[in-house]
Amino acid sequence: MNHMSPLRILLAEDEEAMRSYLERALTNAGYEVVAVDRGTAAAPLLEEQHFDLLLSDIVMPEMDGIELAQRCAEVSPRTKVMFITGFAAVSLRANEEQPRAKVLSKPFHLRDLVLEVERMFAGPQEVSV
Repeated sequence: MNHMSPLRILLAEDEEAMRSYLERALTNAGYEVVAVDRGTAAAPLLEEQHFDLLLSDIVMPEMDGIELAQRCAEVSPRTKVMFITGFAAVSLRANEEQPRAKVLSKPFHLRDLVLEVERMFAGPQEVSV
């Protein structure tokens, strides 16, 4: 990767096994990952720290991934968003409400996830002026 520092990913996933699996895979791929178990834990981090990507499950207690993405757009508009979900109907809603976000449906291969993340950050980077 041609980044000076690794991409920082905020991972919000309420299922512990899935969370540690994704965190390990993304860390192995060279990303810096901060993992939390709910949207309400992720939201304040988006305000306090810089993240390149919010990777969020859609269906979570307290605050779902779509609400979290809306919060992200308010407090950290440069952070890209990718959703992971096992529910087709939910991914349709995500596409409608967050058209710029990528939705990955479970089950998926870790290789696919890493490729999607790389794809999101490949090509011309927006340059802040």
